[in-house]
Amino acid sequence: MKLTSDQVKKALESFDAQAIPDNHPVVTELTGLFGEHTFFVDMEGLSIVEPAPASDGQEIGRVISIADWVDEGRTRLLPHEPQSRNIAIELAA
Repeated sequence: MKLTSDQVKKALESFDAQAIPDNHPVVTELTGLFGEHTFFVDMEGLSIVEPAPASDGQEIGRVISIADWVDEGRTRLLPHEPQSRNIAIELAA
């Protein structure tokens, strides 16, 4: 899921990460591997946000881990099956 700039701000309030800018050279490769998403990188690895159902009608997203760092220097990522990080983000105001 591609997030708006407001949604990216809300996501970054919910977990300590950096959004990879759409114009970054690595985004083309990531999009080829994982599809159209806003990508986040943090100490754990690479994550995306996926929409999730909410019982109260709010639009929320869940942070999903899609790759982990494979070295202590955090220079290489190893993709894996998507895993929820149990972080919810309110996407709509």
